[in-house]
Amino acid sequence: MRTVRDADGSHYLLVKQSGDSSLVRDPETGGEHYVANGELTVVDDESPLSTAAAGIDAGVRRLLTATYDNQSLGLVIELVDRGPLSTVALLDSYDLCESDLHGLLAEFRAAGLVEEADSDGRRGYAATTLATQAISKLRKDDVTNTTDIGADASNDASGVSSDTASTTTE
Repeated sequence: MRTVRDADGSHYLLVKQSGDSSLVRDPETGGEHYVANGELTVVDDESPLSTAAAGIDAGVRRLLTATYDNQSLGLVIELVDRGPLSTVALLDSYDLCESDLHGLLAEFRAAGLVEEADSDGRRGYAATTLATQAISKLRKDDVTNTTDIGADASNDASGVSSDTASTTTE
């Protein structure tokens, strides 16, 4: 697969090429259509995977690349919903050691998802507008999506949710 550009400058993924025309996919909509070969130029310096990813909102992409598991995503969501929160409140509220918490917050600050903020006179963190908008877009898509594709993916072979499969019973 290759990235191509049409005469208007729009980037597409080249799906299939014949003598006269090519089938291209729009990364923003996923829709496919034919374009005359003479109207397309190959974009050598852009990965087709980067082109495919460009169809997703930039803020959502940044959130997805900065949060590598449910716990890190949950921390951003909590700051969106409850923030700003002091560092003490974060340590008291969640099962994170101080170094893990500060490591995540440093990554989120570098990604532009959180910023330092005052919380009841204490040093804390708040979600940025970028993080708030990204979570809002994901939640909006979640509400409008009628198929729960994550339900099967989060279960292990025994059918137990992976979030609870690693917990021990007392």
